[in-house]
Amino acid sequence: MTQPNILELAKQGDVDAIASLMNRHLHPKGITAKVAFQDAWLEVTLESAQVPNQQILVAFIRKGLTGLGAASIENVKIYGQQTGKKFPAWTKEFNLGIVEDELEADNEESSCEAQFLTIFINLSGDTARGLTNQDFEFIANQISSDILSSCTDIFIQKVSISNGSSVITKER
Repeated sequence: MTQPNILELAKQGDVDAIASLMNRHLHPKGITAKVAFQDAWLEVTLESAQVPNQQILVAFIRKGLTGLGAASIENVKIYGQQTGKKFPAWTKEFNLGIVEDELEADNEESSCEAQFLTIFINLSGDTARGLTNQDFEFIANQISSDILSSCTDIFIQKVSISNGSSVITKER
C-alpha cells in the first residue's frame, strides 16, 4: 500500500491500515500493535517483551486516532500485554469524543522513552536480633530482584541496598 492509500483506508476505519500506521511508529520500539473491530469497539492489543507503558501508549493511540478522524471509530479498548502471556497486564477503554483529565495535559512525551531511576534502600537491624551478613545478602538480593522485575513503567538502572557495613548493588 502506498502512503496516501494507507492513510485514506485508515480514515475509513480499515483495521489493517490503522495497525500498519501504528506499527510504523511502534515496531522500532519493540512493540507490535494488533487491531480489530469488535462489538462497536476498536480493539488495539499492544505486545512487547516488557509490559508496554500504559500512560504513554494510551496517549499516543488516543492522539493518533483522534487525528485520524475516522467517523466509524467512537469507542476504543487498548490492551497492554507481554509477549508470550495469555492475558493482558492492563486494559484501557475510552470514547474518542470524551477528553479525560489526564489527557488534557496533552502528554507532550508521546514517545516510548524510558525513565531512569536509581533506588537506594538502607536496612537497619542488629546482630542481637540475628541479622547476619548472610541474612542481609539474602534480603537485599530478594528486594533487588523484586524491584527490578516488577517495575514496568520505568527503567531502574541501579538498586543499592546497605545495612551500615555492607552494600549490595545491582545494575542493568
